[in-house]
Amino acid sequence: MSTMNISLPETLKTFVDTQISQRGYGTSSKYVRELIRKDQDRLQLPEKLLTGVSSAPTVPVDLA
Repeated sequence: MSTMNISLPETLKTFVDTQISQRGYGTSSKYVRELIRKDQDRLQLPEKLLTGVSSAPTVPVDLA
């Protein structure tokens, strides 16, 4: 795994520390990785939606 160092103003560092403690992230690295994954998902959503729209129709499944 690669390492990346970032600099934050104190206000952002405090915000990150609060998110880590309130949301159960073990480290700031875990928090930042989650933010990056969510951003990747957000950027890929339009492509996934277009793929779904252009796919063949499906048959509903009766779960009863």
